Amino acid sequence: MTEYDYWKIFPRMPRKVTLGDITVRDGFQHLEKFISTRAKIFYAEEMIFAGCRNIEVTNLGSTYLMPQFSDAEEVLAHLRSDRFRKRCHKRGVDPDGITITAVTIREPAVDRAIALAGKGIGPDRCLMMVSTEEEHHFANSGLSLPAYWKECESAIRKCRDAGLKMCGTVSTIWGSPIAGATDLADAVEFAKRWLEIGATDIEHADHDGSASAPEVYRYFSMILDEIPDTSVHIAHFHETKRVASASVLAALQAGICHFEGTLGGLGGQPANFLDDCPVPGTGEYYYEDPRYVGLTCLEDMLVQIDEMGIEHGYDVDRVLWLGRQMERTVGQRLRSEAVINGRTLKTGHPRFARPELKSLKAKLGEVPGQKLPADWAAHAVLPEHLRP
Repeated sequence: MTEYDYWKIFPRMPRKVTLGDITVRDGFQHLEKFISTRAKIFYAEEMIFAGCRNIEVTNLGSTYLMPQFSDAEEVLAHLRSDRFRKRCHKRGVDPDGITITAVTIREPAVDRAIALAGKGIGPDRCLMMVSTEEEHHFANSGLSLPAYWKECESAIRKCRDAGLKMCGTVSTIWGSPIAGATDLADAVEFAKRWLEIGATDIEHADHDGSASAPEVYRYFSMILDEIPDTSVHIAHFHETKRVASASVLAALQAGICHFEGTLGGLGGQPANFLDDCPVPGTGEYYYEDPRYVGLTCLEDMLVQIDEMGIEHGYDVDRVLWLGRQMERTVGQRLRSEAVINGRTLKTGHPRFARPELKSLKAKLGEVPGQKLPADWAAHAVLPEHLRP
């Protein structure tokens, strides 16, 4: 007999997940418009008040390369302020239960994070990034892989001494926008290397939307065979083929319980133009069509997980409202379908009901709720050749 219990079919699938929000950093880094400090603080605060407990809020790298984050210290200072703590307590949120992350691709950015921590306004967690494909890695970091690994080892040692966590990202797992196909085994090895040198957790990233559901399931099954502690794994998908929701589902089925996304599916490669001026970013874009970019849409992923009956800790309606505000902030329609259609309503849309149905059924002698002719048997009998 067919098994109908989803969790028996996929026994590793979690019943509770963590959904991190990276809108204010990864979401905004691709925009060719400066997002005001006030807006960054607003969205960081509101996502926390809506249930987010793992939030990435800025990049501490060169503001010459990425001027979108020239206000990094102001954003971090606000999230460490007494005012913010009071606002948290008023809403029943423990501010000490929030992990605030800043991206620190190179060691000088890690040094900056540590200096800010010394002032009481630093992040809880830094993030460095390797790509299994070296051309992509060089474009992001300016270093070869061996040289970068040594820098990461030094940076992690510094973070540990300063009481900061370090997330190690593994990118180009399922493919590279520069060199194409990659080997999953390389990514598994890189994840283990991160942990070997002291990273506290691993972000497994599909930075160009190369992932497909079967390969996602295969990769995370390989990862959990090698590193079974699910608390150290985070899935990070980009949306370039409208199949990221399938990747999320495949990762869930494999046993992954921590995901991240952005409001509206914003984000991608750092912008090389801001407001009225070209900026370096990470150079030329890897695509020709500007629609070929973005991350997993947080609103849609949240609704998907919520309707699967998986616990997540968010106020879904509040997040959908924030998604609608984000479209006003950036001045364009974003990727989320959930902000328009919302959740599947168990009660339907009664206002669209046709009043003539009740009178028609009465005229035909049918009782309310009757769905089959009265002279039909209670249960269908299949033709013999179609029976199981």
